[in-house]
Amino acid sequence: MSFQSKLYLLVFLISGPTLFAQFTITGTVLSENSGVPVQGAEVYNITEGSSVTTDSSGTFQFAEVASGSYTIAVFNFEFEVVEKEILVSEDTSVTFQLPALGEQLSEVLIKKRKERIFALKQLKEVEGTAIYAGKKTEVVVLDNLTANLAGGNARQIYAQVVGLNIYENNDAGLQLNIGGRGLDPNRTSNFNTRQNGYDISADVLGYPESYYTPPAEAIEQIEVVRGAASLQYGTQFGGLINFKLKRPNTSKKLEWVSRQGIGSYGLFTSFNSLSGTIGKTGYYAYLNYKIGNDFRPNSEFESYNAHAHIDHQFSKTTKVAFEFSYLNYLAQQAGGLTDRQFEEDPTFSNRTRNWFRVDWKLYSLRLEQALSEKTEFSLNLFALDAGRKSVGFRENRVSQEDDLDAPRELIVGKFNNWGAEARILSRYNLGDSENTFLIGAKYYQSNNSERQGPGTNGSDANFNFASEIYPDYARQSDFDFPNLNLSLFGEHIFQLSERFSLTPGARVEFIKTESQGAFKDIRFDLAGNPIFNETITDNRDFKRSFILLGVGASYKPTNAIELYGNISQNYRSVTFNDIRINNPSLVVDPNITDEEGYTFDLGARGRFKKYVSYDVGLFFLQYNDRIGLILGGESNIVSTRGNIGDAITYGIESFIDWNIWETFSGNKDFRLNSFVNLAITESEYTASKEPNVKGKKVEFIPGINFKTGIGFGYKNFLGSLQYTYLAKQFTDATNAERDFSTQTGIVGEIPAYDILDLSLSYTYKRFKLETGINNVLDNSYFTRRATGYPGPGIIPSQPRTFYGLLQFKL
Repeated sequence: MSFQSKLYLLVFLISGPTLFAQFTITGTVLSENSGVPVQGAEVYNITEGSSVTTDSSGTFQFAEVASGSYTIAVFNFEFEVVEKEILVSEDTSVTFQLPALGEQLSEVLIKKRKERIFALKQLKEVEGTAIYAGKKTEVVVLDNLTANLAGGNARQIYAQVVGLNIYENNDAGLQLNIGGRGLDPNRTSNFNTRQNGYDISADVLGYPESYYTPPAEAIEQIEVVRGAASLQYGTQFGGLINFKLKRPNTSKKLEWVSRQGIGSYGLFTSFNSLSGTIGKTGYYAYLNYKIGNDFRPNSEFESYNAHAHIDHQFSKTTKVAFEFSYLNYLAQQAGGLTDRQFEEDPTFSNRTRNWFRVDWKLYSLRLEQALSEKTEFSLNLFALDAGRKSVGFRENRVSQEDDLDAPRELIVGKFNNWGAEARILSRYNLGDSENTFLIGAKYYQSNNSERQGPGTNGSDANFNFASEIYPDYARQSDFDFPNLNLSLFGEHIFQLSERFSLTPGARVEFIKTESQGAFKDIRFDLAGNPIFNETITDNRDFKRSFILLGVGASYKPTNAIELYGNISQNYRSVTFNDIRINNPSLVVDPNITDEEGYTFDLGARGRFKKYVSYDVGLFFLQYNDRIGLILGGESNIVSTRGNIGDAITYGIESFIDWNIWETFSGNKDFRLNSFVNLAITESEYTASKEPNVKGKKVEFIPGINFKTGIGFGYKNFLGSLQYTYLAKQFTDATNAERDFSTQTGIVGEIPAYDILDLSLSYTYKRFKLETGINNVLDNSYFTRRATGYPGPGIIPSQPRTFYGLLQFKL
């Protein structure tokens, strides 16, 4: 199909009619005693697993509801929970009157009441100005977790998201490294990563890595949408991860939360937040400080993270919100290990001069406008002013001692970008049916730079270049990367029957990537003396336009069961930024090209009353011209990065959460639930020009990815015990096994590993105590072989650690 034909199809998809009716549930929540509207009450559609919050007049609305019977429950800390069965065959209005509580609730009862939606839920078919119908979506509700949030333990936080592969960074959650379905977890670069709906990575096109991750203590929920998110959020194979931060407290003028924690190896964390609503203005702000060491020497870190949000409701139809986020952290990096070094002593470090600094400033201005009763408009303006710096010794022979008199390698990246994303979502009537469509556009512009060259020969965190002192340093370059991206996207839900819908969509992309700069070509004689030094200009310009298509389907045989499926095209561009950095551990193929393919999901999800929630599905991922590593070179020290070939990944992903105690007992003082998260994945390179690759397994895929846990509690005491097991996985396309004789730990398998984590909490009035043990069994393992910083080589994971935290809430 030609580009023009696809463009015509896009226009058709976003403008077609639907056939059958959907309705709206509106309601009002009042205090039974005073008749005053209850603002900020959480209203749950238990049948569909969705929720909304009442506004200042105590009203709420569920849109696009099919006819049928629904269970609606209303939750607020100051009132009893009220639950009603509602029969919908037309637009329906309902009033809830909440009796006041006669006693203060225990932590267990609060959790029990909110857990009607379980710790993991799905996004509604339509939320705000976004469509999620027919997509595989998962939402982690952090208030429902008992986990090491202060330490940012991703293994616990994402335990109920199916099939994720996690690199553990041992830095109290300063960086998030997650992937899935064979996608490299490094800095979550295969997902479109957002905070409150706007981009937060370094550069969506040129450098899609996330150096900034908001602290878990500030997050309300984490929204994960798999590969079908490519139509609305970007072309990535992984999909979308959106960190939805906590919102202003609508029932108080001032709420203060203070959390002070300690942990193993000198860890100290401090999180303080202020929140409230004054008139029509809401605010939320926090300051987070972390300092500590890893279990290895040369691994200290310190970070400052702040965020401010302010919104104003100008009218019932107009709301504006401004946000600013700031992160600055400095970390010393202990370097990587060879396989032999890891087995002999995983605490060993021979890198004393490696440092890493991040400075991140994010800005966002969002307008939400109701153009009419059924049409919503949103405009998000966002900008990034950030940088990352790394200095140290990172030769590919990991066992090589650092020459303390020689200069260190310094890489400085600066990221300046801004963008705007506009969306219109409209519901319109055609006959007796109400229809919804979405159309949007995004403009994204960046002007990044990257400089590589000699640093000082000291051991401190000095990020100044020393090119005048070391003019013949081997790896030197200086480039600018101005990138431009324009996109148009749309989706439409076709309700083909009362319970069956199709949701086609498309995304038109224009991408322009440029590279402007020069690098040094320096050659040496056998004695190491420079005999050639030339500056080579390398300016490139690459433009491309394409369209991505996709379609989702949803069938609901009952209100408690949904069968869903989708197929969407994906695309990932090669960036000059990736190519130009000179890495001693690998060589980049000069003919490297973009990647493309598609993702397919088919599954069933739902819940049985309030007792069981589940999501079971199949997936298939086709990856053309996949980029990866090929083992090669002298003593297997230097590998090649390029387009390896075509690959497929497929498997089963299943999740079930069972509220055991409530199934068998009505005693609300106790809590007992259990979850099982299992992904079984197969993969294969189906075509490759490289030798010894076709038929091999795809990298970063454990055949078995299993997580299970139990949550328990009595009154104010809560606990969780979680077990994680991942089978072995390969890190290069030739499926190289572990080699204990090599001088590098860059390639080879990652052996199977398992971990047990325990977390506990106790609440007394305004105080809360949290504690726990991570890696209870003290297993020695690793999840990552780094090709550059923080390695190169094996990065060992932490042994048994503990944490403790005291929270005060006013």
